[in-house]
Amino acid sequence: MTTERRVGSVCPVSGEPIRVMVVDDHPMWRDAVARDLATEGFEVVATAATGTEAINRARATRPAVVVLDLNIPAPNGVEVTTSLMSFDEPPRVLVLSASGEQLDVLDAVKAGATGYMVKSASREELVTAVHRVAAGDTVFTPGLAGLVLGEFRRLSEAPTTAGSETPRLTERETEVLRLVAKGLSYKQIADRLFLSHRTVQNHVQNTLRKLQLHNRVQLVRYAIDHGLDD
Repeated sequence: MTTERRVGSVCPVSGEPIRVMVVDDHPMWRDAVARDLATEGFEVVATAATGTEAINRARATRPAVVVLDLNIPAPNGVEVTTSLMSFDEPPRVLVLSASGEQLDVLDAVKAGATGYMVKSASREELVTAVHRVAAGDTVFTPGLAGLVLGEFRRLSEAPTTAGSETPRLTERETEVLRLVAKGLSYKQIADRLFLSHRTVQNHVQNTLRKLQLHNRVQLVRYAIDHGLDD
């Protein structure tokens, strides 16, 4: 384990290791993921094998990130995600599933998952994904982001009801929102648009205010709901 990886696994606000819970009903897989994350400097505060265990242990240990399999004994991963989102301070949910099926991905995102990785991802990809999710980014296994954005664009073409039109955003706010929806970090957006990190943050905050949303996860959901992918 390298020093850089340990530093990267520390919360920039508290200075403490990022608290993670791993949920999977397969003991060998669950233990392997927990061990890999602990080796990289994360603090694995709990593991769980069922949906009920996951909800109860998350409430007791307050992890920052929950690495969650969808196919677990009831309640399933989507239902667990919905429950976690009701917490006063909900954790960020990174789904780690054997399924890359469209409906599974969409259901997880709609429930509030911040990221979705398939189990064929490498250890390095998983570690990077947990770092990014903890920092507030949205993360998808390559290919799944396009699937999600494409489906939500199709849905957004359905007729809208009166009073449901999109609030007016500036051209730059719309551009930033599209990149947020694609899962880019603020730094990546700043580099691509030749802006400062602070300017990108300001655009996101202005957009949240205009859309009457409260956080980046809701903003991403709004973006993909309205097909703002390009």
